Amino acid sequence: MAQIVHLNGSFLPLEEARVPVLDRGFIFGDGVYEVIPVYGRQPFYLEAHLARLGRSLAAIRLANPHTDAEWGALVRETIARNGPDHQALYLQVTRGAAPRDHTFPKDATPTVFLMASPLKPIPPEQLEHGVAAVSFADNRWLRCDIKSTSLLGNVLLRQAAAEAGAAECVLFRDGRLTEGSASNIFVVRSGVLLAPPKSNLILPGITYDVTLELAARGGIPTEVREVSEGETRGADELWLSSSTREVLPITQLDDKPVGTGRPGPVFRRVHALFQARKRELSGSAAHA
Repeated sequence: MAQIVHLNGSFLPLEEARVPVLDRGFIFGDGVYEVIPVYGRQPFYLEAHLARLGRSLAAIRLANPHTDAEWGALVRETIARNGPDHQALYLQVTRGAAPRDHTFPKDATPTVFLMASPLKPIPPEQLEHGVAAVSFADNRWLRCDIKSTSLLGNVLLRQAAAEAGAAECVLFRDGRLTEGSASNIFVVRSGVLLAPPKSNLILPGITYDVTLELAARGGIPTEVREVSEGETRGADELWLSSSTREVLPITQLDDKPVGTGRPGPVFRRVHALFQARKRELSGSAAHA
């Protein structure tokens, strides 16, 4: 089945989708995006994703081109026109095409793009054994709370992690944990789940929020506060979370084991709660 995308009001095969070379998303990275997991053809926490999209658009002073109801209809139509039951829905809005100038154009029409791709299942070995991560200084810009398409800083960090044979990097700024290159990071110490607070230095992850919601539902003690580098390196458990990787245990950091070097009991509880939440919202078997 051909992959069908939505571009500026039309549905068409991905191979036929085109945008002008002067689109500000191409020239400046002047746009924002969302990635929404889809389980059993149901978008997961759609309202939360659309709310974050609205905040990102407001932060870059770009008027939202659609209401939430219109976005919801576009999202569901894009899902329906593509095959798999479990998908990753990518949504992007740029400021549109205009003569190249750093200042905002006065009359450009935003470019709206949606694409649904098969959602890759999480390898069972990653759940069983965890993944490796490496640490870096967080040298990105100071508005990481905007889900911007300007991702070069994240790309360079993720590539450095890949070249080190790791699945992700754990970032520190001024001795404090921020996040990963494409994920939020959680720490468990003495049975307490620690999460860095939302700020301009981290992306307000939807899966971050879901994880805290599930921890509260499961009676897991939680503290949302600044987490030091020392606390992170001395963690009993370390996790990453993202829309497409859900919650994964990090069992090795900089070639040293995290805790016992195996996924811990708090992760196991949250993972089970996450799978139950997916079944609850999608009405289908969890995507394993």
